[in-house]
Amino acid sequence: MDAQPDSARMIERLARLVAANSENPPGREIEAARYLAETLRTMGLVVDLNEIAAGRANVVARLENGAGPVFAFNSHMDVVPAAAGWSSDPFKLNRSSGRLYARGACDAKGPIIAMIEAIELLIAARERWSGTLLAVFVADEEVASRGARAYAASRPHIDLCIVGEPTSNTVVTAHKGSMRPLIRVNGIPAHSASPDKGVNAAYKAATLLLMIEEQHRALAAHSHPLLGSPSLTVTRINGGHADNVTPQACDLLLDRRMIPGEAEAGVRDEFLHLLAEAKTQHGIDAEIVEFRPTTGGATETAADRPIVGAALHAAGRHGGGASIHGLQGACDLVHFRSLGAEGVVLGPGSLDVAHKPDEFVPEDEFIASSLIYRDTVLALLQNARAMQ
Repeated sequence: MDAQPDSARMIERLARLVAANSENPPGREIEAARYLAETLRTMGLVVDLNEIAAGRANVVARLENGAGPVFAFNSHMDVVPAAAGWSSDPFKLNRSSGRLYARGACDAKGPIIAMIEAIELLIAARERWSGTLLAVFVADEEVASRGARAYAASRPHIDLCIVGEPTSNTVVTAHKGSMRPLIRVNGIPAHSASPDKGVNAAYKAATLLLMIEEQHRALAAHSHPLLGSPSLTVTRINGGHADNVTPQACDLLLDRRMIPGEAEAGVRDEFLHLLAEAKTQHGIDAEIVEFRPTTGGATETAADRPIVGAALHAAGRHGGGASIHGLQGACDLVHFRSLGAEGVVLGPGSLDVAHKPDEFVPEDEFIASSLIYRDTVLALLQNARAMQ
């Protein structure tokens, strides 16, 4: 009979991990990273703790078990700031009515602990699979994916992966990407008593805003079956420096969501074309000041790939559902796909409660996800020909 998850061990480990405050900003995942590294070493894995910045590190652990594919479990150790509104201490696990409450309970420390439990189960069943397991737990996914980018830059060989994010244990094969240009609309300042002696950057920005809205509507012509259409919106506006001076500049922060098939270089060209049109049609002097950090681009794994079928079968066995989904937000799957790995996103808990006060993961989903992770690996690593 297959070994079963140790729910008490999982809950204890989750309590330890959420107690390591890794709010991002500022990040400081090092305490969480050291705890995970110690845990994985104790289990018999070879572990590297790779510092990517002061107080920030990735954990990369390896378990070799004969010839076969390389399968990576990945998730992130950072969490969004807890802020106000919690009913209990966000960094102390609170177990109540079948739910486990804490910042990071579902996004994404719950998936990390479930992945570690799956590795425990796979160690107990080493005779049933052949290949290499990796546990890659990274920093900074919530802001700029510095951890995943740094790991991918080392060009490790990975065939298959599961990225742990809250999907209610359903299988996600595609996610959107994002780009955030900061656009500065330039004007000529003037005394507010004689505004016609200058060029009001706010008025010019207002015209550009209408062009941005029109471009967003045009994006609806493109669609992805799991993700819908790409989008373009404005999230911040800032301008002016004195109450009695017309604005010399007005800054617009844009948020462009991409779907698979859209390249970041192509989207950059779209922005440049938009600003050129604004100049030609309306005399708007605008420039891209910078691109703010984001998680990265969009990606997908084809629905007919073996990992998708294996994950769907495992999720169906353990209550996760038997259909594929898309993730409207971004995550680190794109960086593993850049290495040639085929992967899915899957984990316990819901995005509806992530990033909010009283974030929680359902205890039954938390335990079940370890079995989904284990069974996906067993299905793919029991026979290397599953990769063909």
